[in-house]
Amino acid sequence: MAPKNPTQTETRPSEARDRLLSTAAGIFYADGIRTVGVERIIAAAGVTKATFYRHYPSKEDLVLAYLRTEDETIRAHLESLVPTVGPVDLLREVVDLIAQQLMLPGYRGCAFINAAAEYSDSSGPVRRLVHEHRDWFHQFVADAFDRSGHYDPQGGADHFVLMRDGAMVGGYLSDPASAGDVLRRGIEGVIRTIHGEWPGQPVTE
Repeated sequence: MAPKNPTQTETRPSEARDRLLSTAAGIFYADGIRTVGVERIIAAAGVTKATFYRHYPSKEDLVLAYLRTEDETIRAHLESLVPTVGPVDLLREVVDLIAQQLMLPGYRGCAFINAAAEYSDSSGPVRRLVHEHRDWFHQFVADAFDRSGHYDPQGGADHFVLMRDGAMVGGYLSDPASAGDVLRRGIEGVIRTIHGEWPGQPVTE
């Protein structure tokens, strides 16, 4: 009997795992998480039930892997932009990326907001991962405002993230092009406050 190809033996499990993850990611994003059963993912990925549970002991493990992959992809891409542009242009670049995402075929909102809406336990692992991602994104934006010389980097990030959330939800529920344009104008307004007070801020004596 010919010896097994060690490369094939070593890569087959990871290929099955990756196929399960990529299949689940597409289904979870398009159809939601709670309504999708393990059997559907197994059938769509073309693997056995034993293979599924070898890589993901539970459906929640697969959900967490899906969200971690989304988080890692976003982090890697945005952090790769930091050395290439100044902080203000970085903020504008992030806005452009979001506006472009709204226009993609099959766009269905933010994967993290969607997941949070389906998992009500704020202390559970899914919501904790969502919060970790949002905390990272908020700090990423705050760091850009800080490098730009903004007098209130955390406040700038608060405004940015809230407008980003609104655009990503509004872009799914209504006109995505309009949502992107409103987001751009809103963030430009925040950028203009770099060296000034927030509009409408109470006057203190």
